Amino acid sequence: MSRSVMRYVPHTIRHAPDLDWKREAHCTTDDCGEFIASKDEDAVQMWCLRHTGRNPGHDTFRRVFTDHARVQRTA
Repeated sequence: MSRSVMRYVPHTIRHAPDLDWKREAHCTTDDCGEFIASKDEDAVQMWCLRHTGRNPGHDTFRRVFTDHARVQRTA
């Protein structure tokens, strides 16, 4: 039987500033399926407002904010 040596190394996880955030909004009205994806938060919000204005009753959205993280060994 062989033995293993386990070594635990501390790591940190932080936002990766060199990678952009991604913002999305998906209309959740039945059978709509329209969405927007952009790096610009204002563009996503304006799309939601315009979509509701053009489509009465389409007033609920699922918003997604994607962040990228980087894990690095400490010490």
